[in-house]
Amino acid sequence: MNLRNQWPVLPIVAGLASGLLTGCGTETGGSGGSGSSVVMGTSDDVLATDPASGYDPGSWLLFNNVFQSLLSFPKGSTEPQPEAAKSCGFTDAETKVYECTLKDGLKFSNGDALTSKDVKFSFDRMLKINDDAGPAIMFPMLSKVETPDEKTVVFRLNTPDATFPSKIASGAGSLVDHTQYDADGLREDGEAVGSGPYKLDSFSKDEAVLSVNENYQGTADVKNDGVTLRLFHGDQTALKKALLDNKIDIAYRGLGASDIADIEQGDDAGVELVEGTSAEVQHLVFNMNDPVAGQLGVRKAMAYLIDRDALINDVYQGTATPLYSIIPAGIAGHNTAFFDTYGDHPSKAEATAALKADGISGKVKLTLWSTPSRYGPATDSLLKAIAAQLNASGLFKADVRSVAFGQYEKDIKAGKYGVYVKGWVPDYPDADNFTAPFFGKGNVLDNNYGNSTITGTLIPQTAAQSDRAATDSDYGKLQDIVADELPVLPIWQGKQYAVKREGVYGLEYCLDASTVFRFWELSKD
Repeated sequence: MNLRNQWPVLPIVAGLASGLLTGCGTETGGSGGSGSSVVMGTSDDVLATDPASGYDPGSWLLFNNVFQSLLSFPKGSTEPQPEAAKSCGFTDAETKVYECTLKDGLKFSNGDALTSKDVKFSFDRMLKINDDAGPAIMFPMLSKVETPDEKTVVFRLNTPDATFPSKIASGAGSLVDHTQYDADGLREDGEAVGSGPYKLDSFSKDEAVLSVNENYQGTADVKNDGVTLRLFHGDQTALKKALLDNKIDIAYRGLGASDIADIEQGDDAGVELVEGTSAEVQHLVFNMNDPVAGQLGVRKAMAYLIDRDALINDVYQGTATPLYSIIPAGIAGHNTAFFDTYGDHPSKAEATAALKADGISGKVKLTLWSTPSRYGPATDSLLKAIAAQLNASGLFKADVRSVAFGQYEKDIKAGKYGVYVKGWVPDYPDADNFTAPFFGKGNVLDNNYGNSTITGTLIPQTAAQSDRAATDSDYGKLQDIVADELPVLPIWQGKQYAVKREGVYGLEYCLDASTVFRFWELSKD
């Protein structure tokens, strides 16, 4: 999710896994909440309440709590388990036919029954609308959805995809009421009708108010009376002030590195830092058609000169870790291709040799393009620090320009930038989600890169392999190719943080590698 095309913000969310799946969920949820309501603040925006459109962390935060999917990720797990479904599994050896049986008694928040017709409608609608800001890009393999009866759903895939269960367990698998949504267009009234643990009572630019859905039938055990989500639109100062002034119970996504460090050192009384796992990543992306960045020597010189450790210490104050491959640490298939190829310390000699080998002499003039808050509040500072490192070598004359996100995306698609930043919060916990969206057909990077071995062999082979551990070799080859050809340069991998006031509980169940923030686990004295 590009931070969800974001994916947004100081290192914070994560995700990844998949596999064959049968059987029933291990937790039984109820429709009634208990305890006080909880107020959470975030610097993210919620860009959509319609799951056919939203493909960003703020929107998925809403989707994962208001809508059900057939499968879900239990707390602490990266293996999807039945949620709206009673059971699911591949029915063929090729991983091309996936069948689910729905639970009995499923209802939407408005009381309408949830049947296989709604499941088919939800996926057909998402693919038909194919919104530029939506998750349809995740399902190029989905050929047809069939409904033999009210309880049975059959997904027929045009190519094998062992990660399909994880994809439909994500926010992209959100189920909507077919009587409440237009099959041809997006809902734009700010309302939502789902069958998840919560119902959306109101939504505005600055706030979403959720109450417990009494019709919910699923695995979540709701521990509060509702959640109010307050949106701070990238203003980390206002977010911190609201927390310290006791106007919110939790701050999630968007506190600055210095704020995190202060809280971790105990400088702010009455609040506590909670750290979880994360696979959020940030890359420099190179437009392969650009007259400067398109030269391999330029890209190699940058790879030899950038000092990730200094960036993490100076810009992020230890709230991220250096990243040396496109698949982050902690995800099966990860290797250290960029470390192995370019090292972890700057080398002016290697950079000079790379430029010379490509016939480049004189200082390389380069603009690094940034966007101020979409990929975290420190993004501009990061790019300025990278430019300073390049310039300190004497080999580059680099500057930084920052553009509002809407224009930024348009300019990238138009090919106007040579080097730009992209963040990614994974949709599901598998190496596939760090490779196919970046290097497959219709990739989210818009950088004019293609490699036939990756697209024709490695991505199809890894997608078809139901034994995910058996994909390590192919993912290793893929990462090595990317390190050699340099369409992207990995910079950091995030850590996931939230900060809570005293008397708030359950955050440790919301910050795991599944990317799902579970409102229902939160409680307050």
